[in-house]
Amino acid sequence: MRIGIDVGGTNTDAVLMKGMTVVDAVKTPTTPDVSTGITTALRNLLAKTRVDPAAITAVMIGTTHFTNAVIERKHLMPTAAVRLGLPATAGLPPMVDWPPDLREAIGNHWYLVHGGHEFDGRRISKPDERELRQVAQQIKDKGIRAIAVSSVFSPVNPEDENWAAAILQDEIPDAHITRSHEIGRIGLLERENAAIMNACLQDLARRIIASFRQALVEMNIQAPFYLSQNDGTLMSAEFAEKYPVFTFASGPTNSMRGAAFLSGVKEAMVVDLGGTTSDVGMLIHGFPREASVAVEIGGVRTNFRMPDVYSFGLGGGSLVRRDPLQIGPQSVGYELTTKAWVFGGDVLTATDIAVAGGLADIGDRSAVRSLDGSFVREALDLMQQMVDAAVDRMKTSAEPIPVILVGGGTILVSRPVAGASEIIRPEHYAVANAIGAAIAQVGAETDRIFSLATMSREEALNQAKEEAIAKALAAGAAKETIQIVDVEEVPLTYLPSNATRIRVKAVGDLQLD
Repeated sequence: MRIGIDVGGTNTDAVLMKGMTVVDAVKTPTTPDVSTGITTALRNLLAKTRVDPAAITAVMIGTTHFTNAVIERKHLMPTAAVRLGLPATAGLPPMVDWPPDLREAIGNHWYLVHGGHEFDGRRISKPDERELRQVAQQIKDKGIRAIAVSSVFSPVNPEDENWAAAILQDEIPDAHITRSHEIGRIGLLERENAAIMNACLQDLARRIIASFRQALVEMNIQAPFYLSQNDGTLMSAEFAEKYPVFTFASGPTNSMRGAAFLSGVKEAMVVDLGGTTSDVGMLIHGFPREASVAVEIGGVRTNFRMPDVYSFGLGGGSLVRRDPLQIGPQSVGYELTTKAWVFGGDVLTATDIAVAGGLADIGDRSAVRSLDGSFVREALDLMQQMVDAAVDRMKTSAEPIPVILVGGGTILVSRPVAGASEIIRPEHYAVANAIGAAIAQVGAETDRIFSLATMSREEALNQAKEEAIAKALAAGAAKETIQIVDVEEVPLTYLPSNATRIRVKAVGDLQLD
């Protein structure tokens, strides 16, 4: 048996699964410290199902801790960005495109040194050990323990980043060092940004992972736990401590994977209506379609793998205002059960409108009897228009496609969605996110540029596949179940040496030995 948990802005959902069967699920309000909400959800689930904690073989958690930390500029470590790229990259220093408040939150410490490679592995300039040790001493003098190392085209040749990390670790033994080639893709600035964000979350990652471990100990659950990543796969707790940025946007991904599992449909549009926001994304082969362009996190452009999801401010807790009529994007969030009219509060929410319109029977219905009927209809029309527009925005053709509705906010949609060939509300739709976490597999990818002047195309493909499989193994996948699920090859005709970019994704079942 395994337990899946998803922490949203409004609710923390937990589900117990036996094999591929949903045994039971609970939904509890998210708490300000998040970990308390997870403990409560676990306690309620175990009490409801009466399952022996010893029978639990794994716990999968989807969390918003790290995304929130960046967005709110809280709990971030002072971080030094060290780039090997002189003299070629001096024009655009690290963090040049960051929001000023986020840059200041981590100290705005950056250093440029010699090094880096061209796309085909040729050197830009020779690294200088003396120069780097001087930089390390400056970082040490400032008391900085989080360092992000980047170099030009390091996904092609990580030699300089590895060399620099070893020297920095030698000078500052207690430093936490993130190498950009382990985080992002080819583009330097976006990859460097992702590495810096990962570095500044290191202390928080250790605290959060420790609190999750403590929550499981309190529930007498001895099973290992994993965190869900933003590509719909899992990573071990130890891996998550090193790479917390991979949890960004894992919530929508969990919902989409859960929607595919519950409906059995692998090619469809998924609308996940939550308590605070709603997310719309396309399923391709049962996995979320990945964004092909840079994705902004907290105002910073990054290029690591992210689902192509459109989020908008509609959820069960969305505030409803009159004159003029407006729904969201502000929300009562996890305070829905105390602030909404139907729960005795004084804030008019989308849930109140749904109850008044007869779409749901939640709380005290008499509390919304005073709402004017025409106002309720107008509000319901606006909610429907918001969903229709979001689905239309994410479609890539005019052809109708299946639309799967999941999430606790599904009660807000009562009519056919424009552009949908069919509307699917699968069983257990309200906790699809937790189910998506519970069924998640382990995956990894490699994204490199190969020069076909020195090797054949088949050799390049095989090398990329071997790298992806090795990364999946390191992330906790069972070797015999690993499969290559996606291969993308793009010839780069504007570069010499018959260059081609190859991206390979490998996925396998979780190793539960």
